Amino acid sequence: MAESDAPFDRWHKKHPKVGDVKCKCGTKKNPLYPSADHGRGLQWQARYKDSNGRPRRPMFATWEEARDHLDKVRAALRTNSWVDPEPGRKPVAFYADEMIARRRKMRGNENTLVGYEGHIRRYIKPFAGFRPAQSLARRDTAAFIDFLLERPALKEASSVVQVFRTWRILMNYMIDEDVPLPANICARIALPEVVPRVSVALSPEQVVDLATAMREVEPRLEILVWIGCCAGLREGEAFGLTRQAVEWDQDLLYVREQRQRGKSVKLKTRASYATLPVDHFLIMRLKEHLETFPQVAPVCADTKRLQRARGYAPPPDEGLIVTNRLGRPLTPGAFELHWKRAVRLAGLPGETRFHDLKHFYTTRLGASGQFDPKTVQALSRHAKFTETWDRYAHPPLAVQGVRVSTFGSLFTVS
Repeated sequence: MAESDAPFDRWHKKHPKVGDVKCKCGTKKNPLYPSADHGRGLQWQARYKDSNGRPRRPMFATWEEARDHLDKVRAALRTNSWVDPEPGRKPVAFYADEMIARRRKMRGNENTLVGYEGHIRRYIKPFAGFRPAQSLARRDTAAFIDFLLERPALKEASSVVQVFRTWRILMNYMIDEDVPLPANICARIALPEVVPRVSVALSPEQVVDLATAMREVEPRLEILVWIGCCAGLREGEAFGLTRQAVEWDQDLLYVREQRQRGKSVKLKTRASYATLPVDHFLIMRLKEHLETFPQVAPVCADTKRLQRARGYAPPPDEGLIVTNRLGRPLTPGAFELHWKRAVRLAGLPGETRFHDLKHFYTTRLGASGQFDPKTVQALSRHAKFTETWDRYAHPPLAVQGVRVSTFGSLFTVS
């Protein structure tokens, strides 16, 4: 407790100065002198320090109310049963912003943080941003799902579920911050059914068609197709691959970083960091790419004159193997336009993603018969073996060339 056993009078000075004028609140025997807060807000303040040593200043209209509050706090602190009354009064938006700031300070995955921020800005704040956190109940979570289902931008069930996950993370964060929320605030909430996305199983011929199509769409990006299918790098990892990360004579790649929105960030999981042996075929493709495409694409003489007139300075050389024509790191949005055009030109299904090249990589490693499943997991840099097995046992390829003769002998009549 240790501040004062008596309520503090905000309206009157405890130590008046010479020349101060008395106010009408006092008497002849007990004169009172007005403070700067005289007549503003509640008069009596219960001053104490909580169990964490933080000063508290709740205000009350009467001396008796302030004294009763101090008595209750004193008893609660003595028995270690004191509960902070303030967290639940702050708005939901305060905790949402605080959660994002803390995760950014911890240097969490930038793409994940951007996703959380978007969900909070577009959906959570409009729905409950100004409400006191402690006012939320389980029915509000159900109402939030109904709110999401009415949003035109959330056309797919998977999008609604993703926003709900952000809501659940925020609710758990507020509970950890001692906000008095019900424990079942996100429990047993009915969500729209999500149809799992089926990965596109690419054949070697289709990969070649895709690389050929990308060569027509944007020649300097063809190498990304080979990096994806021959090394299993994710999109951001391929964008962040540098010349220094290639052991040219030993056919090795050092996977240490990825690029998101042009910036170098941490990889997805600890398992993503690896010294990765690759086929010499890929090393040859990388050498050909570097010999063919300089960091900055050549421009005509007129463009050079305009650049000099505008004080153009070439971007710094970050050692990236793949850049855009201006020599800067690739961004997902710009690459997506080229990727979709190449997919159409190659005659592949429209839902084909760059990540399907990683699936191709894992499937081919498993189907080759050269590696045991755990080695395939290590080469694929999957954190869990189930990820590898799902790719290794890809339905369109797992049964290819298989002859089943298991059951006939069980039912043959002797």
